[in-house]
Order: sequence, then C-alpha cells, then structure tokens
Amino acid sequence: MTHIHLETNINAPISICYDLSRSIDVHLYSAIDTDERAIAGRVSGVIDKGEFVTWSARHFGIVHQMTVEICEAIKPYFFADRMVRGPFHHMHHTHVFQKFGNTTVMRDDFEYSVPLGWLGKLFDVVILRRYLTKFLLHRNHVIKKLAESGEWKSLLQTSNMTYV
Repeated sequence: MTHIHLETNINAPISICYDLSRSIDVHLYSAIDTDERAIAGRVSGVIDKGEFVTWSARHFGIVHQMTVEICEAIKPYFFADRMVRGPFHHMHHTHVFQKFGNTTVMRDDFEYSVPLGWLGKLFDVVILRRYLTKFLLHRNHVIKKLAESGEWKSLLQTSNMTYV
C-alpha cells in the first residue's frame, strides 16, 4: 500500500476550504489537463456523505473510470472518500481541516494499492506515486487560490450554505 500525506495552509475560513474540497466543479477545474468529467452520481455542486460520483479521465493516454463514495464526514473538519469501482486495487482518501487563527490547515492522506502484482508495484514506485502527488498538490493549490482570492463565491453560492 502506498501513502501520500500532504498539508496545505490556507488563509481562509475552515468552512470554505471544506466545501471547496468537496466541490465537484472545483475538482473538474483542477483536473482540466486530464479531460476529467463527472459522468454519474453527483456530477456538480458539493458532494456529501453517502453520495457517489463516477469520474472519467485520461491518465497515461488511457481513459479510466472510477466511482468514489463519500463514506465519512464531520462538517467542517473531516471527510473521507473511497473507491468502490476503478483502476486501483484499493483507494481511500481522508481530508482533515483544522483552524489555527485565520489559517486553515488542510491535510490529505491518500492511500492506495495497485493491481498487477510486481509490475504494478514497479509502476507505482517509478511513476505513479510521483504523478498522483503532483495531481493532488495541483488540486490543493487551486483550492488555496480560490479560497484566498474570494473566487470561491461564484462556485459555492447556494441558498443552504452560509460562510463566515
């Protein structure tokens, strides 16, 4: 099993960081280079516990589909998603948010294992881990930029969400 741990400091309220991280639209925006699309389940807006989304994306020249479920959530401090169908043997991603003064610390713990035995493990060590780390860092950079600039307002404005 491979584990990627990332921490991102964001100068924005915890609730904004939490919802940007659960936004299908933000994810699509951050993954534009992979032609990522949400094709089933929740396909736009903010995903919540018990909901699913199926992603279609091009990685390494191959179109992959992956269905994930938000399996745990404690607003606005924590949520986790897990793959229920897709290219990994196993995938679980936890997102933890902590407030420190005016800063939110966003922590990602991304765990996965690959199929194909030793060949898959070799691919993971040589290419995949670095690729996924870069993908997640870019996503976190987009969330940070949106949260700190105020651009988040156009993405998260709904009648049932209020932000302080």
